[in-house]
Amino acid sequence: MVAHHFTHVRSWVFDLDNTLYCPSCRLFDQIDRKMTDYVMRTLNLPRPEADKLRHDYWQAYGTTLAGLIEHHGVDPEPYLVEVHDITFDTLVPDPDLAARIRDLSGRRIVYTNGSAPYAERVLEARGLTGLFDAIYGVEHAGYLPKPHRAAFEAIFAADKLDPASAAMFEDDPRNLAAPHELGMRTIHVAPVAVPANHIHHHTDDLTGFLSLLAK
Repeated sequence: MVAHHFTHVRSWVFDLDNTLYCPSCRLFDQIDRKMTDYVMRTLNLPRPEADKLRHDYWQAYGTTLAGLIEHHGVDPEPYLVEVHDITFDTLVPDPDLAARIRDLSGRRIVYTNGSAPYAERVLEARGLTGLFDAIYGVEHAGYLPKPHRAAFEAIFAADKLDPASAAMFEDDPRNLAAPHELGMRTIHVAPVAVPANHIHHHTDDLTGFLSLLAK
């Protein structure tokens, strides 16, 4: 029984992109293009170089923004507004997922490497507004992103969350390493499983997995 691994959980932490909606929606394709456009304009680079730098910074720092701040002193607030100015046409309300999240006993929060205003718009498009006790974006950790442990510690301290009684749902496996170290139950939400000691569970169906946890 999966549920017995979660009897101690009082806080449920959800990533946003490709976790609370299916990767097949390809919402992040729009953001990737916006980020590449920003890098091209800001650093005066041709698109292939800008696209490579965007990806390299994401790999090295956790977000493209973190690399741009570190190496180019980019102002994060205008950047976040610009790259999240996208359409949400591919997202549809998911009443089944909403019901399963609502059934969870305890505190429910969203923690994303995007911005909190962007997260609110995604949740609205998915029919998940009002289900979470708090929404945290990268700005709430001083623009330090996941997977850095200090970023998680900053968010959890602000929320007064005890990692030992919490679970983390996340599509990027590297973003589950720090939660595991902090004592959280970790769930990788993705089409393909990634074997790793810091991942307790994998699912390609978040709604189905949450249905197993009904108390």
